[in-house]
Amino acid sequence: MNERVVLNAHNKEEYPPMHSAEHLLNGMMVRKYGCGRAFSGHVERKKTKLDYRLDKPLSAEEIKGIEDYMNGVIREDVEVTEEFVRLDEVGSRFDMSRLPENASEFVRVVRIGDYDECLCAGLHVRSTSEIGVFRISSTRWQDGVQRIVFKLS
Repeated sequence: MNERVVLNAHNKEEYPPMHSAEHLLNGMMVRKYGCGRAFSGHVERKKTKLDYRLDKPLSAEEIKGIEDYMNGVIREDVEVTEEFVRLDEVGSRFDMSRLPENASEFVRVVRIGDYDECLCAGLHVRSTSEIGVFRISSTRWQDGVQRIVFKLS
């Protein structure tokens, strides 16, 4: 691509390991539970909470399985890559509802191997081994919403 890529300004300073873990968890939830990416969340250095729409609460076995899955991918040392593409080329691949009305002509696609791919302007690790150990500290299910709170160490 010989064109100069101009993206919208980004007003957040994410902690790259936590933000990358969020992407990885979202990808897993989409594939395993078919619930879509978190519709609400709060990503911080100390802990992150993400909300998903599910028909029933996650069981203790499912929660343990999520931790095992996440830590397995983290240990795999999967490369995190980015690609800049024209906005009009990705509309069929991604949910465009979170883009600002004045979205730039180009967007950045962040990919974690075959585990996750999404539009994102935030900061990420270079490989999953930089994330650390993933631990779910609490969960709550209420009115069809499953909250997952996790920490990294």
